[in-house]
Amino acid sequence: MLRNPAYAGIYAYGRSRIDPSRRLPGHPQSGKVRIAAEQWLVTIPDLLPAYITVAQYERNLARMQANRARAESLGAPREGPALLTGLVMCGICHRRMGVNYESTKSGLVHRYVCLRQHLTYGVERCQQMAGAFLDAYVVEQVLAALAPAALELSVRAAEQVEQQRLEVDRIWRQRLERTELACDRARRQYQLAEPENRLVVRQLEKDWEEALAAHQQLSEDYQHFVQARPVRLSAADLAAIRVLARDIPALWRAPTTTRTDRKRLLRCVVEQIQVTAQGSSEKVHAVLTWAGGSQSTSDLLRPVARLDHLSYYPLLVERLRTLADAGLTANAIADQLAAEGLRPPHRKERFHTGEILQLLQRHQLRTTRTQTRPADQVLQHGEWWLATLAGEIGMPVATLFGWLQRGWVDGRQDTRPPHRWIITAGPDEVERLRALHRLPAGHHNRRRWTELQQTDTAEGT
Repeated sequence: MLRNPAYAGIYAYGRSRIDPSRRLPGHPQSGKVRIAAEQWLVTIPDLLPAYITVAQYERNLARMQANRARAESLGAPREGPALLTGLVMCGICHRRMGVNYESTKSGLVHRYVCLRQHLTYGVERCQQMAGAFLDAYVVEQVLAALAPAALELSVRAAEQVEQQRLEVDRIWRQRLERTELACDRARRQYQLAEPENRLVVRQLEKDWEEALAAHQQLSEDYQHFVQARPVRLSAADLAAIRVLARDIPALWRAPTTTRTDRKRLLRCVVEQIQVTAQGSSEKVHAVLTWAGGSQSTSDLLRPVARLDHLSYYPLLVERLRTLADAGLTANAIADQLAAEGLRPPHRKERFHTGEILQLLQRHQLRTTRTQTRPADQVLQHGEWWLATLAGEIGMPVATLFGWLQRGWVDGRQDTRPPHRWIITAGPDEVERLRALHRLPAGHHNRRRWTELQQTDTAEGT
């Protein structure tokens, strides 16, 4: 019903053709494909009774085409937390970036990933980045751009509210008109009945009374509605609408504004945003294309997963060495790094003391805060400090700590400050962890094809 042009009053012939490459043996009706409107054999507008206008029909087709999950379309806005779904373009391959979701302790986390080259040709991903910081940047730009249009927005909002109230008032009047017609019909039926037919007259009289009672009740409800919500907005209502229009951020953050509403608003003013990350560093160049073609460029800083991915990591190590040689404590070093603008990879305000101690141990530096106990008094045979084992394997400390939380490795936490983690791993366990680290990303969450074959074979036997 949505795609057929007959509902818009258009007679069309030849809307589909047979594609021989899609024919299936034994299925004579297969291979039929829809073609574009300009390729139809016959098109005669305004020939059939129309339910909708041609303009509305074309808008419906454009809306359905945009809602399709295809590479060339934005896709339908849904309730996911990613606000820029379908709008983010890769600055390397110039293709649309997808969205990946991951459940964490803090909730659902999303990131924008360019997987087109990886899925098509099996090569490495172009780039990926956290989605929250990019959403926050675009929302800030959009709200700042909408601020000058607050007055016009308030006027349009007032007009729309009055139009909606006029439409509701028209529906109320139509209901009253129908009840009046029902009362008049019941009255005429009662008057035309023969007095000798007492049973018929009594039933008609009862129907007339019920129609009059329904009309009276509906009239009272309509009067209450008009008193509560008049058609014309009052001065107080207009002032409230103007205040809300001037406070667009409050409307954006309102509980009644859903994620789908926010996505639709962004798509009205933003055509696309192209992002290009400088390797694996935190630096991102963003080009925001507004509806109409104008562009805004910005250099952003994104959160990264590892310290050595930071562009200023060599400077950070040099400053650590200088501050440690000066005899500063780990807490004082963290304060000094924050004052110099050297932040952790997750874009927090400052390093915490544990991170500073791990960095110092990784680079074999010392501060005035030394270990209260030698390592040989703490570690038993086959035990490692978490950072030491990560360095031995050649993997990030955060990754090994994640394995510890998942239960992939065994460990315990030291009871003395700074409460470092101790991993139990003999020579065989170290080799197992080293082999596990060499596996590609996502290997642990996949179900191997060979495993599926073995399962099917076992079930068949």
